[in-house]
Amino acid sequence: MKDKKQLQLAIGKRIKSLREEKGVAQQDLAAQCNLEKSNLSRLEAGGTNPTIYTLKRIADNLGVNLEDLVINL
Repeated sequence: MKDKKQLQLAIGKRIKSLREEKGVAQQDLAAQCNLEKSNLSRLEAGGTNPTIYTLKRIADNLGVNLEDLVINL
């Protein structure tokens, strides 16, 4: 199992990858999720430990299942 930092980095990279695949700007996703852009940026960089609620909002706004953010990490 990965340690906390590795898991945060992996989740952040996955969110960024999905966001870019869907052509959504970081600013736009942050606004849709009611987050500050700086908070989403920090999350994508693995610098914060998101709550399950935050991950669910991100998944919903990217049009993916919550599992898609965390599966195969």
